[in-house]
Amino acid sequence: MRKQGLNPYLPSWEYVPDGEPYVFNDRVYVYGSHDRFNGHVFCLNDYVCWSAPVDDLGNWRNEGVIYRKTDDPLNPDGHMCLYAPDVTRGPDGRYYLYYVLDKVPVVSVAVCSEPAGKYEFYGYVKYADGTRLGEREGDEPQFDPGVMTEGERTYLYTGFCAPGDRSRHGAMAAVLGPDMLTIIEEPVFIAPSQPYSEGSGFEGHEFFEAPSIRKRGEIYYLVYSSVVMHELCYATSTSPTGGFKYQGVIVSNCDLHIDTYKPAGKPMYYGGNNHGSIIEIGADWYIFYHRHTNGDAFNRQGCIEKISFEPDGSIPQVEMTSCGSNDGPLEGKGEYPAYLACNLFTQDDQQYTGGFGAGAWLDSRFPKITQDGRDGDEETGYIANMTESATAGFKYFNCKDVHQVTIKVRGYCSGTFEVKTSWDGPVLGTIPVHFTNEWKPYTAAAAIPDGKQALYLTYRGTGSASLASFTLS
Repeated sequence: MRKQGLNPYLPSWEYVPDGEPYVFNDRVYVYGSHDRFNGHVFCLNDYVCWSAPVDDLGNWRNEGVIYRKTDDPLNPDGHMCLYAPDVTRGPDGRYYLYYVLDKVPVVSVAVCSEPAGKYEFYGYVKYADGTRLGEREGDEPQFDPGVMTEGERTYLYTGFCAPGDRSRHGAMAAVLGPDMLTIIEEPVFIAPSQPYSEGSGFEGHEFFEAPSIRKRGEIYYLVYSSVVMHELCYATSTSPTGGFKYQGVIVSNCDLHIDTYKPAGKPMYYGGNNHGSIIEIGADWYIFYHRHTNGDAFNRQGCIEKISFEPDGSIPQVEMTSCGSNDGPLEGKGEYPAYLACNLFTQDDQQYTGGFGAGAWLDSRFPKITQDGRDGDEETGYIANMTESATAGFKYFNCKDVHQVTIKVRGYCSGTFEVKTSWDGPVLGTIPVHFTNEWKPYTAAAAIPDGKQALYLTYRGTGSASLASFTLS
């Protein structure tokens, strides 16, 4: 049976950020780095792959570990992490996994005969003389490889450029030959870093990391994370190796710039770095990106939104939603887990998770999506730290004859949850909650208007509540 498409699209206990999606043989495969629950460092786990049928994007399958960090000859003891990878199908029909270890400046490559099999180390991207890319004098360190193959040529995009760092000039593009390793056209800079952006059109949205390339018609779309980190931007060109012009923001993982349901400058989630790409699946296009959980920068979950193209090829920015790849709103009946919240905030705005920008470290004053257990435990996520004014928002539902809302809550709390259909709208119902150590259901009348609706739950009271789920009935 076809399942509803949700955000995050993988189970709540799986932390696969930096998602690069590809369609092979009627399935969409997602390749990303692999955070460890409560690991407090980026990308600690081995690479896994998840896939779904192209006509059932709510039905994801765990393909298991496809590559271990100890498989690279430079990392036999596993002391280096596997950063964001990408996969392309080579001219020989095999699948090539490009990645960078966290303490070396080179690009590693692994290969497999199937998209989600066990990849084996293949080699390092190199110049014709055998020198590895990133180690020749004058090379800039390699980072976040993105790849696309056209015929016998594979285009490789890399780069990491912190604001103010004049040693990094921007995103780089190189061309590899049919062996998938040897450079046949040396790297050129295609999108500027912050110190070198004056007059480029990229000002304020300069390249930071996560270059990814896609082609639609005759236009190449360079998707990347900008220096403000929470947004995935894009630039376009008719050439894969030059002439890119900045076009705009596709998605922000705190919904900044969106003014359709709130002020453009108001963050509606706790943002941080972002990474992903666009992909055509069937007749539709989607943006894959990630959000932050557990109150820090290191527990990231993959999300997906449907995008559209204007006649001129531009992409309007999309909202973060809970319905992700679903073909429209979710069914407005039944129980939903609280970790589907696409909006999470308090009366005191914070644009970033701890460690990014001017963001506060998210302690017990801030709500956060988390889980019980340890890394790898298949424990359903929930929202913790719902203190006074904390709000969880869910978008969207196709509601009909919804007359009451039930929530499951635990924690040392005494107050109420307000039920609304907009973040600053009228209160449609009030659900009292009390101190409890176990998950307990609470129900109250709440007349939700028929049609496409959001749902917002705001805590008012003392103490701290945890929210496991809500039920519309």
